[in-house]
Amino acid sequence: MTAPIRATVREIDTPGGPARAHVHRPARPHGTVVLGHGAGGGLGAIDLAIAREVLVGAGWAVVVVEQPWLVAGRRVAGRPPTLDLAWVPVVEALLTGRGRLPRPLVVGGRSAGARVACRTAGALEADAALLLSFPLHPPGRPDRLRADELALAPDPSWVLQGSSDAFGTPDEVRPYLPPGATLIEVPGAHSFPGSSRAALTEALTAVAGMLPA
Repeated sequence: MTAPIRATVREIDTPGGPARAHVHRPARPHGTVVLGHGAGGGLGAIDLAIAREVLVGAGWAVVVVEQPWLVAGRRVAGRPPTLDLAWVPVVEALLTGRGRLPRPLVVGGRSAGARVACRTAGALEADAALLLSFPLHPPGRPDRLRADELALAPDPSWVLQGSSDAFGTPDEVRPYLPPGATLIEVPGAHSFPGSSRAALTEALTAVAGMLPA
């Protein structure tokens, strides 16, 4: 019989107000994957949902972090520094104290959440990163690159990028991949449609088999 998955929600104080950690934990996790949502706040985005399903099924504890601005009911994300200041204490709280989740630690998320994960990976001593729809530049503004943030991703990292992503196609992202990063092209745009489900599942299953357990 398969061991049950414990699903809990933890409220964690941060300098920006309380955040919520949606924790899905198998009985003996290999390690922990912490994922952040995008600037639209969609916790149920298809790529986040499939990542949670696949990685929990592969034996990892998976946490989706709800940033304080979303918990507070605001409709607009805060500035990048405020997102980072909230993210770091949440991840630290998950890894310490009673009921702590185990390392190795994989950080990541979709879009803005992927940017936060890259910027804070060093401070958190993350072992790997899973970046979904990394926004290399704003739509129509390829001159405003965020390649410096992508360069902070740990080795190894995996970048799942939509084939027609207006924030950076796979061909645009590829020249800026840091050492140890693998780019996986998935059919779809920045927000993956339902038709990308099979491709996302296949890609994330492959990633699950390569994570540093």
